[in-house]
Parts: sequence; structure tokens; C-alpha cells
Amino acid sequence: MKYLNNKLAITSVVSVLALTLALPATAKTNNKPSAKTPAAAAKKAVVKTSNKAAAVKPKETKKIAASKTAKPVASAKQVNVAKAKPAPVVRRVSYGRQYGLDQAYDPLSLRASVALVVDQNSWTTVYDKNSHSQLPIASITKLMTAMVTLDAGLDMSETITINEEDAMHYRSSRLATGTTLTRRDVLLLALMSSDNRAAYALGRTYPGGLYAFIQAMNAKASMLGMSGARFVDPSGLSASNQASAMDLAKMVNAASQYKVIRQLSTAESATVYTPSGRQLVYHNSNRLISRNMGWNIGLQKTGTLTAAGKCVVIQAFINGAPKIIVLLDSANANSRVTDAQAIKDWLEAGGAGTISSVRRTAENS
Repeated sequence: MKYLNNKLAITSVVSVLALTLALPATAKTNNKPSAKTPAAAAKKAVVKTSNKAAAVKPKETKKIAASKTAKPVASAKQVNVAKAKPAPVVRRVSYGRQYGLDQAYDPLSLRASVALVVDQNSWTTVYDKNSHSQLPIASITKLMTAMVTLDAGLDMSETITINEEDAMHYRSSRLATGTTLTRRDVLLLALMSSDNRAAYALGRTYPGGLYAFIQAMNAKASMLGMSGARFVDPSGLSASNQASAMDLAKMVNAASQYKVIRQLSTAESATVYTPSGRQLVYHNSNRLISRNMGWNIGLQKTGTLTAAGKCVVIQAFINGAPKIIVLLDSANANSRVTDAQAIKDWLEAGGAGTISSVRRTAENS
């Protein structure tokens, strides 16, 4: 038994020696604990790679670039084109459409967000769509500008010269600096063709200047009962000039009492001579007049501003009676006309029973 145990022990030693001799050198090395941390090893590998890259000679670099397996490198120009993206188109929307007023129920399917028709004789509302919503009114402002100018009793034959201040505020006007016109003609261009420099010049030359003029505008609005109205400039280019359709009906009613405003706002055209002697022809901004569309209009004023959309106020004689029509935030210049025409056709046809056919007739006219 002792002999057998000795034999087994010897056999085990021999087996261990054989396995040890058969192991590869790497396995022997891996059995030893490494003194280096993984981070240190990684750092060393990076350094070596960088060194090899730096050691490549120019000729060798050319060979690498020409290698079939190398991926083509995009040029700087190509990279910029790839990264460049078209600027997003920001569509500016009027206040009325931001508020969703254009979604209100409307039996005439008008494109305007706000509509009001008032019988001027009885002061009864004939048609109403959001008439108490306060919105920017654009150049409809100029009716108030005209009333304040006339209320001051200023000499309408006195000359006004368009200066640098007028031009600085309104750069797109055709009314050049140095142009000299009578106050009446300046008022004509403000009302008929909605010229902004003309309106500003009226405020600038008011006794006490522009500040006093704007105060007078707001005082007049208060006197007329325009409770939601606010004015900050004489032209309407500021979106802060705001009022409701009902406020504007009151303003139109008051403005229609001024013979000069009725005459000038409905004039078809006018001729102005620049300081250099060049002749400029101005036309009425309201196509119902400039295109002679068969209306009997006593007074009108258009307005256009991104915040306000396309607007118009009209005092017209329909079925022999004066009606005040207010349209705010029409979708475009065409719909401003078709909206007005739809209302006129509806009134002439006698009422609600003809609504569906009236809209089609207006769009085809």
C-alpha cells in the first residue's frame, strides 16, 4: 500500500511538470500580476499611435492618400454645403388669426376675421362678426388724423415741406424730401392713397408738435365713445394703434360729417410734382373706387399691416340708405374687395335667405 501511494505521488509530479513545459510563454507571463493600470496602458497606446502618425514621411503620406482602401475626404467647401440648411420660413400672422377670430361662425363666409355693418340712420347692427374685438387698425388711423387736423382750424392753403424727419420715419413713400404741398394736398395724399409721410407731416406741423397731435387723437376718440381705441402715431404703421370694429363705426360716423374728408377720401387720383419737376400720379388705394365697381361711396379708408391684415371702412349708400361697413383682417387685397361686395350684394338682395348665393356672386364679380 505504501508503495502504491509513492507511485501515485511520483505520477502526479511528472504530470504537473509536463503541463508546465507545454504552456506557451504568454500564458506564463499573464500569470504574473501587471504593475500597470488599464489607464496607463491605454495612455501609452495612444502616445505610440500618435508617434507613428507623426513619423510618417511625406512620401508615405502620399501613398496612403492614394490607397484604394482610403475613403475620400470631403473638401471644406463640400462640408459647408452639407452642413448648411435653409433658414426656416417664419410666416408672420395677423393678431386676429393668432386669436382664432377667423374661425368664428360667419353665414356669409367672409375672409375677414372681423366684420360689422351698421345702418347709419337708425344706428342698428345689421351684421356682426367679432365686432367688439380690439385689433390693430393700420391706416384707418388716418381718418382720425384728418379729423384732428380739421378740428384745429389750420389754414388748408398753408404749405408743408416734406423733410428729413418725415423721410426717416417712413422710408418707402414716393413723397420725396423737399416736396412742398398745401396742407389740403398733404391731407389728400394721406386719405386717398394712404401715404404715410403725408400723415406724419400733418402731425409734425400741428400746433405743439407730434406729442400734442397724438394727445388730441386720443381725446377725440374718447369724446366719440371709442372706449377701446388707442392711438400712438398719425399714420397707423404702429400695431399699437388699435380699436374694435364698433369703435371704428363710430369714427366713420363722425368723419362722414366732414365734407373735406368725404371729398378727399373718395378722390380717384391726384398729380404731385417732385422737387426736380417729375410728375407723380397717385391713385385711390380702394379698388372699389379706383376700378369704378359701381358703388355709391360717401367715405372710405383702407389699411394694410402685417399685424392688422387687410382692412377697410366704408360709408356707402345701399338700397337708398347709408350703411357703415367695417372689415378688419381680411386675408388679402382680393378678399377685402370680395368681402365688401358680398355684404353689398347681400344687403341689396334683402337679407339672410340669399346668403349662399351672394358669396358666389361676389367672388365672380
